[in-house]
Amino acid sequence: MDTLMLSRLQFAAATFFHFLFVPLTLGLSILIAVMETIYARTGNEEYRNMARFWGKIFLINFAIGVVTGITLEFQFGTNWSRYSQYVGDIFGSLLAIEATVAFFLESTFIAVWAFGWKRLSPKAHAFVMWLVAGASNVSALWILIANSWMQHPVGFAIRNGRAELTDFFAIVTQSYAIHEIIHTVSAAYIVSAFFVMGISCWHLLKKQHLSFFKKSFKLGLNMALAATLIVVIQGHANGAKVARDQPTKLAAMESFWDTKKSAPQYMFVIPDPANERNLVELGEIPGGLSMLAYHDPNAEVKGLKDFAPSERPPVTITFVAFRLMMMLGFFFLFLVIAGWLRRDTIEQRPLLLKAFLYSLPLPYIACEAGWTLAEVGRQPWVVYGMMKTADAVSPIAASQVGISLLAFIVVYTFLGLVAFYLMASHARKGPEPEAAWPEAATEEVKYA
Repeated sequence: MDTLMLSRLQFAAATFFHFLFVPLTLGLSILIAVMETIYARTGNEEYRNMARFWGKIFLINFAIGVVTGITLEFQFGTNWSRYSQYVGDIFGSLLAIEATVAFFLESTFIAVWAFGWKRLSPKAHAFVMWLVAGASNVSALWILIANSWMQHPVGFAIRNGRAELTDFFAIVTQSYAIHEIIHTVSAAYIVSAFFVMGISCWHLLKKQHLSFFKKSFKLGLNMALAATLIVVIQGHANGAKVARDQPTKLAAMESFWDTKKSAPQYMFVIPDPANERNLVELGEIPGGLSMLAYHDPNAEVKGLKDFAPSERPPVTITFVAFRLMMMLGFFFLFLVIAGWLRRDTIEQRPLLLKAFLYSLPLPYIACEAGWTLAEVGRQPWVVYGMMKTADAVSPIAASQVGISLLAFIVVYTFLGLVAFYLMASHARKGPEPEAAWPEAATEEVKYA
């Protein structure tokens, strides 16, 4: 393999691994802040115990996310230097804001939260957790704005052979960024909610800590219901955005080859990109694709054959990623509604508990499929319609990238095994009694 393909594989491996930890950070931080707020308002010790239990998992997850996120950003200088030279004035400023504002705020206050259980009042401690949650989500916001600019570049001018920033406000307020932020952050909340619900269901099936984990389950269920509804509804709006701004991605998502008015949508398709057709098309919805793309069942939709082969994204990967993400999204909605209707007696329904438990990894898969759709569907462009991926790679030897790729796989595999082992071990153990807390044996410090 050449330098381009190896660099793409390395960035993909680093991104996919990093994104195993980011969604849980975004949503779990909010759930913990809610738990602490309830404790601060009601004095119910069980909610403080919940915050501590889920907080330990949060800290493990956060630590691995930080390590993998830093190395990911380094690749813009090592593997994608031509990209950085060309668009660094825009892309670099967005990443700099994320690092200097959100990330450092998040890192500082998470230390205050971790060591402040006996040093801060319940209200102050809850407020610190809200700061951590806010900073985490603001950090994600800036990353998504940067990615949205790669999907739909605005607010720039080409000068001296480089893209230079001309309208910062246009970049941060463009509709593509707003749609991507809503969709991605809501998907992250689904991951967090199913994580909490899955672990809670494991304990409920074993009939242990029933009150503790039933409360945890209900908090996760509330987040899951809101986030899933947003993802499903807003996903339809995304279809119109993609149709307008990235028509090749839309055509690849549906494996749609021939330009048509009243374009149909098929429930089941087997694409055959080699012969520019589909082997199987079943479950036709007349005008369905036109409706999805333009909110008009009679609208014309461009097919892949209208674009040069060199301008088309990989069809099969894009198509499968979209179908997988979409089907899982509707599955989550149906499961969450079933859970909501049985929420008061959930501990008495083993089949539903098992459904939530076994579904725990599925939101992770849906998120990874979503990123695959976003990034592979943008190809062959690194900045859509502006700079091709082949022109962005660094002028380095393939052997150098191959060695670093192997190192990434080895190190990340080790980190992943350690992280998930620690989280699983803590999750199985359940909440500790207050007497077992390290600070319980020390002298009480007055509340700040």
